[in-house]
Amino acid sequence: MNGTAITTREEHASCGGRVGFYSHPSATLGLEARFGVFLPERALAGKKVPVLFVLAGLTCTEETFLIKSNAVRFAARHGLALVAPDTSPRGAGVAGEDDAYDLGSGAGFYLDATREPWRAHYRMGSYISHELPELVRTCFAVDDTRRGIMGHSMGGHGALVHALRAPQAWKSVSAFAPICHPAVVPWGEKAFSAYLGSDRATWAAQDATCLLEAGHTHPTEILIDQGEADQFLREQLRPELFENAARQAGQKLALRLHAGYDHSYWFIQTFVADHIAHHAAILNGG
Repeated sequence: MNGTAITTREEHASCGGRVGFYSHPSATLGLEARFGVFLPERALAGKKVPVLFVLAGLTCTEETFLIKSNAVRFAARHGLALVAPDTSPRGAGVAGEDDAYDLGSGAGFYLDATREPWRAHYRMGSYISHELPELVRTCFAVDDTRRGIMGHSMGGHGALVHALRAPQAWKSVSAFAPICHPAVVPWGEKAFSAYLGSDRATWAAQDATCLLEAGHTHPTEILIDQGEADQFLREQLRPELFENAARQAGQKLALRLHAGYDHSYWFIQTFVADHIAHHAAILNGG
């Protein structure tokens, strides 16, 4: 690890590499930000490796995906680094930010808020797009020109939006049970109304289905896994709307539906090897 911009909270040997959890003063958020990193053995030797950003869902932290998904084992096999940001700013002091699981702390939705009282600190969009990748590139042995993104639920929403808006930066993309069309479901309507205001026209830039409808596509195939027993499938996730938009846009998409699987990390653990392999095939050049 290079530089002095970050504070090491803890580090652990894992799968021949190292998992670490770190914090730093974020200029974008105006607060201390936390994130986790897995480095495979090659990176520990100072050789740059591809990097995959993993975005967790509502109520989660920077620890959740790395601990619960079983992704570390497969990232080690493919020689990928993993970076897991927190899901929102912490300690912003916004009234009520800790009152609900789907707004405020743990629910940053990976966007930049434009409305008071959220706009000063709730800027996870810019943090994910710019500040965190630059910090990781500076401090760890990763090749930022080979960078992918994946996520779960709210994090799946974030992964799809960031990849569609900046495919030159995010070379590969996948999602587990993503909120595919947040502008038309309760989770998204609540968050977007608070963070972005009541003008729904401004929501489209933060909605993956709307982005496809507006002509934004990704040059690689998007992989989405969805459990058919997911308790949020019909009301909150709506993958069929994203699938229809992808078909109209000519976007390559592998939407896989799995009978019996729910929204939990047990579902993610079952199929995470496929996602890591999907990213490795692209980021490692085939």
